[in-house]
Amino acid sequence: MRPDSPDSPDSPDSPDSPGNWHLTHDLDEFLGLAGEFLASRPALHTVPLTVVDSLLRRGPHVYGEEDPVFGVLGGTGPGDGVRGAFFRTPPHGICLTSLTEEEADALATTLTAAGHRLPGVSADRDTATAFARAWQRRTGSESRVAERQRLYRLGELTPPEPAPAGRARVAAAADRDLLVRWYEEFSAQVGGHPAQDGGAWADSRLSYGGITLWETPDGAPVAMAGATPEVAGQIRVAPVYTPAELRGRGYAGAATAEVSRAARASGAAEVLLFTDLSNPTSNGLYQRIGYRPVADFAVHEFT
Repeated sequence: MRPDSPDSPDSPDSPDSPGNWHLTHDLDEFLGLAGEFLASRPALHTVPLTVVDSLLRRGPHVYGEEDPVFGVLGGTGPGDGVRGAFFRTPPHGICLTSLTEEEADALATTLTAAGHRLPGVSADRDTATAFARAWQRRTGSESRVAERQRLYRLGELTPPEPAPAGRARVAAAADRDLLVRWYEEFSAQVGGHPAQDGGAWADSRLSYGGITLWETPDGAPVAMAGATPEVAGQIRVAPVYTPAELRGRGYAGAATAEVSRAARASGAAEVLLFTDLSNPTSNGLYQRIGYRPVADFAVHEFT
């Protein structure tokens, strides 16, 4: 049974739909209901905004073969404003906007009633914890915190001094094989499988100049820093990667500073990035070049 089937228990007209959660596979319907809500908090909603933009530009199966599923809390009746939203691009976990414990519990009830199985959840720290507990109550699944993240916003950009020898340049088609390899290495480094095919990722980034390389004076690329397309006034810097044997020389900081400068120069109101809180080096680096904490996030995996 599809979650948006008229006869499913999570249909918006069903009396068994707790918390007024409405599920759908229709991206246009989701944006019609939740688009303004997501755009109203572009920093905190940076991941839903950029993922939905990618689905619009590149099709529904960018992140996997199964159809994505979306959810909206409220907003389906007169005077009923949107209070929360989620997306899921199987086989990946669910990504939530901020929810109360009651709203998270209602969502877990709705999803289990519709027969959904989830490998994990990503959200701000408190929401992720609340949903993981609710999911355990409903399914018996244990959970573990796989990653603790911090969202940063760029304040006054302060490029690192002294800068390493070399220069920044926007990646071109001739760099495609390198980008694919580095994207796959980066994905392995952060402890998971690539979110999408490396070749498709590289082609998408190359199409809008979304990767900047730092290269040494002899023209050898030594680090990369990417940026998402601007959506709702925000651009997120990601990914940032330096091969292990080249780290500790300032290449990543220089590339990140240049991407951040270009994002701000393009007119973006918010320039953002996530860090892994278990890596004090990167957290310290980004703060030194002008990034300031916004909120903590977490990824929980279900067993």
